[in-house]
Amino acid sequence: MHAATRRAIFRRLAAANPEPKTELEHSTPFELLVAVMLSAHTTDKSVNAATRQLFPVANTPAAILALGEEGVKPYLKTVGLYNAKSKNLIGLSRMLVDLHAGQVPASREALEALPGVGRKTANVVLNIIFGEFEIAVDTHIFRVANRTGLAPGKTPRAVEDALNATTPDEFKRNAHHWLILHGRYTCTARNPSCPRCIIQDLCEYPNKTRPKPVSKRAAEERGLQRAFPGRSKTRMFLREPTGTYPRRSRKGPLRSTLRSRKLRNTPAE
Repeated sequence: MHAATRRAIFRRLAAANPEPKTELEHSTPFELLVAVMLSAHTTDKSVNAATRQLFPVANTPAAILALGEEGVKPYLKTVGLYNAKSKNLIGLSRMLVDLHAGQVPASREALEALPGVGRKTANVVLNIIFGEFEIAVDTHIFRVANRTGLAPGKTPRAVEDALNATTPDEFKRNAHHWLILHGRYTCTARNPSCPRCIIQDLCEYPNKTRPKPVSKRAAEERGLQRAFPGRSKTRMFLREPTGTYPRRSRKGPLRSTLRSRKLRNTPAE
């Protein structure tokens, strides 16, 4: 991909979402670390459902240790692999208390030494909490980078290295958020929404999805909506006559029929 095309892609993503944010709910560095660790192989929605119950009860390493592994498990049942993650959460909290005075460390080596924390989780924490230009590659970013031609690679690490090498410096701070949100809501694994994609003309994906064919009735409705803006479908089809045409009374024929029947049934005098 040409450097100018790559820059144009990030420029459009930035214009559409100038201040992207993670969808994992958190208020402290420790809460973010826990949420990202729990998000492995599960959705942000499931993680948020769990942490909304857990964090009001325990949102520090010491408080998590006080709950214990069995005490943590009931809060994490909405999260995939919650047994293993409960164990990792206790081990992570213990290491933070013993080695880092209960604080989230600012180095990659210290973060990746924590139970349940890999390179992706460390990148997210370094980027969001400490402002470093790190791009965490998850399944969404891996798909977007390869599909668009932005940073092709056979492994997440290869994609990460390619993004770090080619992403313009002014976009590196938020590149992770833009790409993950684009993959989550537009460039989805199945049936990507290419017709409404803001970078469709810059994307190198050869098998773009096409707009769905519009039925004759839908086309007629669209034409009526353009002709009568602001009206509902019911009012468009059942609207009042626009001209000053005299209306025929429906009561006239009915009265004539009733009158003829009455005359037939009246006995002759």
